[in-house]
Amino acid sequence: MRKIAKALTVLLSLVLVLGLFSGCGDDRVTIRVYNWGEYIDEDMIDLFEEETGIRVDYTTFNDNESMYAKVKNAGDESYDVIVPSDYMIKKMIEEDMLAELNFENIPNFKNVDPIYVNPSYDPESKYSVPYLAGLVGILYNTDETGGEEITSWRALFDEKYAGKVCMLDSMRDTLGLTLKMLGYSMNDTDPAHIEEAKQLLIAQKPNVLAYGTDELTEKVMSGTAAMSMVYPGEGIGAVAEQPENLKFVIPTEGSNLAVDSFVVPKNSAHKAEAEAFINFMLRPDVAAANAIASAYGTTNAAAKAQLPPEVANDPCLYPSEEVMAKCEEFTSDNEPYVEAWNEIKAK
Repeated sequence: MRKIAKALTVLLSLVLVLGLFSGCGDDRVTIRVYNWGEYIDEDMIDLFEEETGIRVDYTTFNDNESMYAKVKNAGDESYDVIVPSDYMIKKMIEEDMLAELNFENIPNFKNVDPIYVNPSYDPESKYSVPYLAGLVGILYNTDETGGEEITSWRALFDEKYAGKVCMLDSMRDTLGLTLKMLGYSMNDTDPAHIEEAKQLLIAQKPNVLAYGTDELTEKVMSGTAAMSMVYPGEGIGAVAEQPENLKFVIPTEGSNLAVDSFVVPKNSAHKAEAEAFINFMLRPDVAAANAIASAYGTTNAAAKAQLPPEVANDPCLYPSEEVMAKCEEFTSDNEPYVEAWNEIKAK
């Protein structure tokens, strides 16, 4: 991924943090940060450590469900900052797993685009700070589709691509977007509609080369697969590397607006330092660096103003109002989908 040169300026609001938290040698505080893979410019972690004296123990996860299980069972080895998606934040709030944030320690919250403030999963923005956002789409290889332009989720179910389709190993994305394709809401909990989506995904199995996450992109790039459901960062990044035969599209039926946010677990041992980390990540230059490195859309209005025009105007990163009108956030709990997903994966 592309990297941004290390920033040289120190935000005035972090001066107090330096005084409170900096130290030397083994006396320095270490915070545990748990994030999605390839979802940050790691130079920014180094910069944070240099500016604040706070160490960062940085690890990654592949999906919300595995992250949730690990955080839930962390015990004394608690995390300090995690980056769940919208519906998982709602679940963690309901289960009293998250700390209310002290926004006096996060003055850079003012940089967040107002459209991402007070979201449905955190109506008063008490527990979460938006980080990156994006729409799941289809990455496809024109060499493998015979030049066919892919515009609909239905292409993933077309028998002519048997054995050449990859699907996200994500219950909510895969079932949700199948429901969307069928004309229902991604949050539909009607058992008959879930059954319809389940049967369609079971019937699709001869098409499916693999279920997965980040590794699916390489299969499309190499031509092993013709197309795959992918997260936007993977899709846009792949097209940037191989523009001659790769395309990434948001299907015409619409998609899910996935917003990932910084939160602090209630059992964090270093809440103030965690809030200092979040505040740093909201600094415009840092947020812009992370958006470019990850190839996701920033939720930070001040950072977006610093992006190169070709990035800020990319319709896959910052879709039109017409496209957004067809998109939804995940809001419902996972429970209605678990049995159907287990049956799909077992076939």
